[in-house]
Amino acid sequence: MTYDRADLSSSPPPGCPAHRTGATGAYPLYGEAFAANPGAVYRRLRGEGPAASVELAPGIQAALVTSYTTALRVMRDPSVFAKDPRRWRDLIEGRIPQDSPVLPLMAYRPTCMFSDGDEHRRLRAAVDDSLSRIDPAWLRRLIENTADALIDRFSRHGSADLLAEYASPLVFRVISGMFGCPPPLAARLLEALTEIFNVTDRAEQANIDAAACFGELIALKRDRQGHDLTSFLIEHPTQLSDHELVHQIAILYGAGTEPGSNLIANSLRLLLVDDRFSGDLSGGTLQIGDALDEVLWKDPPMANFSVHYPVHDVLLDGVWLRAGDPVVISLAASNTDPALPTEGRAGNRAHLSWGAGLHSCPAQHEARLIAETAIERLLDRLPDIRLAVPAEELTWRPGPFHRSLQALPVVFPPETVARNRNSTLFTEFRDR
Repeated sequence: MTYDRADLSSSPPPGCPAHRTGATGAYPLYGEAFAANPGAVYRRLRGEGPAASVELAPGIQAALVTSYTTALRVMRDPSVFAKDPRRWRDLIEGRIPQDSPVLPLMAYRPTCMFSDGDEHRRLRAAVDDSLSRIDPAWLRRLIENTADALIDRFSRHGSADLLAEYASPLVFRVISGMFGCPPPLAARLLEALTEIFNVTDRAEQANIDAAACFGELIALKRDRQGHDLTSFLIEHPTQLSDHELVHQIAILYGAGTEPGSNLIANSLRLLLVDDRFSGDLSGGTLQIGDALDEVLWKDPPMANFSVHYPVHDVLLDGVWLRAGDPVVISLAASNTDPALPTEGRAGNRAHLSWGAGLHSCPAQHEARLIAETAIERLLDRLPDIRLAVPAEELTWRPGPFHRSLQALPVVFPPETVARNRNSTLFTEFRDR
C-alpha cells in the first residue's frame, strides 16, 4: 500500500497543501479564471503533489486529486475513503453555511452515490435493476424522435445555439421520458436543476423546488404506474420509502442532465474545431465514438466530483489527509495526468469520467447512447454545420464541478422542408 494511517503525534510536512488553511492557501475553482483555463490550474496544482488544497466555493475547502493512479486508489478503497458526507468534518462542526451553494451537490442524500456498505448495496441494486429494464431500442427511438423535433425548430433558420436549443433540452426530455415525467412537471424541474448545477445563491431554494417536483412525480406514478424508471424504482423489492425515492430520482436526474448535455456540446465543439473531424463531418477519419472518447479523456462533462471522505487521518502518496475532509477527484486532471501515455486513445475507455470502483456511474451506457445518437442525428440532418464564431471566442461557464460551454453558436444551410415527426414524445413511454 502507498498510504498509511497518519501518526497523529507528528506534524505534517512543511507546506503540505492538504493542511493549508484559509482562502490564501487554496486555489479557487469557482471563478471565471478557472473556467477559462482549467488546464493551467491543474498543471500548477500538480506541482504540489497528487492532491492539492482548493476552494469549491468561498470558504469551502477540499483536497483535489490530480493524479490518475492516486484517484484510482481513492475510488477503489471504500474501507479508507467513504462516500457518506455525514463524515464531512466542517459540516458536522458547523463551519459550512447551510446556504452554501455547493451543499445541494455535496450534502447527504439516501442514495447510492452518498452511501457505503449495506446501504449502498441495497440502493445500488434498485438503480441497477431498474436501469436494466430500459429497452435500448426503445431508448434510441426516443432519442431520435426528440432530436428530430428539436432540429425541426431551428433547421430552417440557418443558425442555432446547439447547447441551449439542442443538447440541453434533448437530454432533459429524454431523461424525463425515461422517468415518465410529464412535460409541465419536467419544465419546473429543469429550472430548479439548472440553478443547482450553476452553484448560484439560489441553489438552496432550487433544491427544495426540485424535491417538491420529484415528490409530485412519485405520487403520480403510485397512482398510475407505467413502464418507466420511476415505476420500476417504486416496484423494486428493496421497497424504497418515498424519502429514498425522491432522492434516488433526484440524483439520477441530476447526474444525467447536466453531464449529458455537456458531453454532447463538448463533443460537438471538438467535431467542429478539430481538423481530424471538421474537414468532413459526415465522413471524417475519426468516428463520433472516437470524439466522445476524446472528450471523456480531455474535457469530461463533470471535471471535478466523486467526493470522498477519509475515515481516519491518512498519508496518501505522500499527502496528508485528515479524517472527514473532502477529497474531490479531478476527473479532468487525472485523465490528463502527464504520467499517462497519450497515444492510441481512440477507443480507449480507461478514463475516469464515469468514475471507478463500487460507485462508478450506473447509467454510463445509457448516457453514451444518448450522446452518440443525438450527435449522429444532428450531423445527418445538418452535415454542413460550422461554428458561427471563431473557436477561441467560445466561453465556459464558471463552476467547480462541471465543464460546460456558455453557448455553442453554429450556422448551416437552412433545411427547406422539415420531415414528418411524432410530436407526442412521451406517449409511447407512458402507454407501455
